[in-house]
Amino acid sequence: MITILLVIWFLAAYAHPPFAKILNETRILTGFPLGYWLASQGSLVIFVVLIFFYAWYMNNVLDKKYGFDEEEARTEDSDP
Repeated sequence: MITILLVIWFLAAYAHPPFAKILNETRILTGFPLGYWLASQGSLVIFVVLIFFYAWYMNNVLDKKYGFDEEEARTEDSDP
């Protein structure tokens, strides 16, 4: 999973600059060039989505897989 997320991060950060001239021919939203938008807003949105997805993945998949489930910890703490 980490490898996949790192590949997505790499593509979001470094894949669009070589194509900036071609991407800037396309306008998006309020008339901004697509290359500019991807560099200034699109990559940040992708990074935030990756962070939230990884946090969700850790809580719901990895914690249960390795026995760090929060529900188990709450019931064990409440017993005297």
